[in-house]
Amino acid sequence: MSNLYELYLNVTSANTTYNELKDRWQFYLESYQGGDEYREGSHLTRYVNETDGEYGARLRATPIDNHCRSVVSVYTSFLFRQEPERELGSLQADLMLEDFLKDADLDGRSLDAFMKEVSIWSSVFGHAFILVTKPNVGAVTRADELAIGVRPYVSLLTPLVVMDWSWKRNSLGRYTLDMIKYVEDVNGDEQVIKQWTPEAITTWVVDTQQQTVNNETVEINGLGIVPAVIAYGNRGPIRGVGVSDLSDIADHQKKIYNEYSEVEQSIRLNGHPALVKTPDVEASAGAGAIVQMPDNLDPGLKPYMLNVSTDIGAIYNSIQNSIDAIDKMANTGAVRATQSRTLSGVAMETEFSLLNAKLSEKADNLELAEEQLWKLYAQYQGQTWDGEIEYADSFNIRDDMKELQKLQVAKSSATDPRVYAWIDHEILEAIGGEADMIIPEIYNPESIPAKKPFEPHYMIDPQTGEKYIARTEQEHMDYAAQGYYHEQESY
Repeated sequence: MSNLYELYLNVTSANTTYNELKDRWQFYLESYQGGDEYREGSHLTRYVNETDGEYGARLRATPIDNHCRSVVSVYTSFLFRQEPERELGSLQADLMLEDFLKDADLDGRSLDAFMKEVSIWSSVFGHAFILVTKPNVGAVTRADELAIGVRPYVSLLTPLVVMDWSWKRNSLGRYTLDMIKYVEDVNGDEQVIKQWTPEAITTWVVDTQQQTVNNETVEINGLGIVPAVIAYGNRGPIRGVGVSDLSDIADHQKKIYNEYSEVEQSIRLNGHPALVKTPDVEASAGAGAIVQMPDNLDPGLKPYMLNVSTDIGAIYNSIQNSIDAIDKMANTGAVRATQSRTLSGVAMETEFSLLNAKLSEKADNLELAEEQLWKLYAQYQGQTWDGEIEYADSFNIRDDMKELQKLQVAKSSATDPRVYAWIDHEILEAIGGEADMIIPEIYNPESIPAKKPFEPHYMIDPQTGEKYIARTEQEHMDYAAQGYYHEQESY
């Protein structure tokens, strides 16, 4: 019996890093999900002597302002605004390739949709695991696999389900995953735990209630390596563990959540002050409540209202300060703003540059993860990866209204037709038009005639017929506005 229990403990054991970080990862997950998951996480500070019923009522009455989801959504929307470019090389001829691109995880998600999920969860946790597997159905040849429809597929594993992993350094100095153990499925008290090593794939079915291992299956790992890729959101000092985008933002969100509760409680207290009374005084709650006092009650003990005034404005200022801090940490102040901001042009440009740098780093991490994914796919198919994956490395983040205003000012100052044409081109680009198609001549500025230099000339007063010389273009425009005309023009 003791040996069976020891086997259960060994199968369900996790490494030290997982045990140290799992509570924090759970906090990130609940902060991103919000809703009931966040309320059930007990992130609302409990008052002294508060009953379960009072605490539950306060939980239901406190709104959640989910900044974590908002920040992650901003990053994801920019990263996948432009689809990745995939040059798949010799894999282009693979007969199962199109099916893989359309349904990468055998759950109906395309590869683009799957990588978007990878981006989201690597941003939430700091990293995520991509497992590339291929069913072993006993097919002997590639023709057998094609006939059955067997192909590689991908699975996304969050750090919360990967219980144990280890690294090994090869003779060339490169670190590779030497083992990974994760919870594959949960069905009530029953869990399916799987472990990959370069030699074998071991699957256990355990009963967490009875604390027993009900089944164990061992397969040969024909690939000879652990087919897992780590997609980082942000790299950290610990190998295989990333740094979450929510590491500080989630704490500010928790602070805001508790302050919203204080606002709700303050409003209730201001509208319905506490009644101080002796135990033998009977009082009901609500507007128009009746208070019954004993006839022999000491006048000094009669009930009274405990008026406590709370500065709700100070709480809202604290909430706004936390929101500003979140925007500063995430570099999303200019794109998440719900009201006009008083940022200077230089400050806004700097914020956009910082956000662009952060997004470029994330895109590089996704690009690297997907290339490693394709290497495993090619190895399963008996080929060598010779393709290239490119995610956008620069993100056009700008304030279109400010750009249009700058172009309008530039146009009012321009005098050369070629400059006018270029400004029109930029205006079309700013409003989303295909400027290169609408104004194709901008490709060849020489096709736009240059403006002739201004020559002084006479202009005639239509009333007196007197001649006046226009020495500059501005004088010419002023005279023309008054109705003056050239000598060669008839009046």
